[in-house]
Amino acid sequence: MKLHLKIWRQKDTKASGKIVSYELNDVSPDMSFLEMLDVLNEQLVSKGEDPVAFDHDCREGICGMCSLMINGQAHGPEALTTTCQLHMRKFKDGDTIVIEPFRARAFPIVKDLAVDRSAFDRVVQAGGYVSVNTGNAEDANAIPIPKENADLAMDAAACIGCGACVAACPNAAAMLFVSAKLSQFALLPQGQPERERRALRMVDQMDKEGFGNCTNHYECMASCPKGIDVENIARMNREYGFAFVKARSKP
Repeated sequence: MKLHLKIWRQKDTKASGKIVSYELNDVSPDMSFLEMLDVLNEQLVSKGEDPVAFDHDCREGICGMCSLMINGQAHGPEALTTTCQLHMRKFKDGDTIVIEPFRARAFPIVKDLAVDRSAFDRVVQAGGYVSVNTGNAEDANAIPIPKENADLAMDAAACIGCGACVAACPNAAAMLFVSAKLSQFALLPQGQPERERRALRMVDQMDKEGFGNCTNHYECMASCPKGIDVENIARMNREYGFAFVKARSKP
């Protein structure tokens, strides 16, 4: 395959960036998208040019590092797929592919296609934990949990924090991510001690980071590689509303 690549290049956070065009030949359809970028970088290095910076780690669809906008879509054209799991067979010989970083005020560009998503870490740190007793782990059946709640909690916990929901949202909202992290605790007995405080702190931190508001476009769910449902956002709104009213009613 021969590809025409248009890639965003930016030296650092403060520098101005621009789209730079590259031609890449002999691309195997069996390559992953990141392997294709590896081939490009090998060619750039061999020419003495600066390779394209992009995030990656596990390359197994687990870590959430491979945050790329591919032809205007977060993680590319294949649903429920991370960039590292996207294969070049999804493209055609002679295609032009535009590759950009995730765009959001809360995700400043570090270099080229790599962005700083530590805002997500700060949201989780603001309240995403549970109280645990020291000692041996309890027996798995010691705390009965309705299967529906367990399934919903596991679905929410599937979020890998990649940021595709933010990049796809026209408002750069992080509500799908935050609601998933809230839901995975709020649905289980272990998450009850800090339930109200967690909701207040995480939502407040989300606002402080500069993420936008949700206006129900549902682009977040459509772009999520793990299929996180927007029902979590409704749950988060209920959790926050209840905690806010209760906190205001205290003497």
